[in-house]
Amino acid sequence: QVQLVESGGGLVQPGGSLRLSCAASISIFSFKSMGWYRQAPGRERELVAVIDSGGSTNYADSVKGRFTISNDNAKNTVYLRMNSLKPEDAAVYYCKAVQVVFGHDYNYWGQGTQVTVSS
Repeated sequence: QVQLVESGGGLVQPGGSLRLSCAASISIFSFKSMGWYRQAPGRERELVAVIDSGGSTNYADSVKGRFTISNDNAKNTVYLRMNSLKPEDAAVYYCKAVQVVFGHDYNYWGQGTQVTVSS
């Protein structure tokens, strides 16, 4: 069973920075892609950033230029560096990994980590 464990959330002031980590229980080479999603109260879960097995990245327009997704294959970990945080970035952030097995995509989710942006 694949497990994803997020960490790094917390309370930060507007304009501040945080780095989220998502540690996988297996080699991240096993995944087609890994990404970060977020869900604020009363809103649907939305894509924040994704990185595929080739290292290509994609970002939501709302975070472009402020957030950076990266990975460390040796540590089986994906990171989300968040700079210039705004109150609207506050949400529970979830890590997602997509694994292809016999041609089918399997999605795995972490438990989420809370990010609060407030003065």
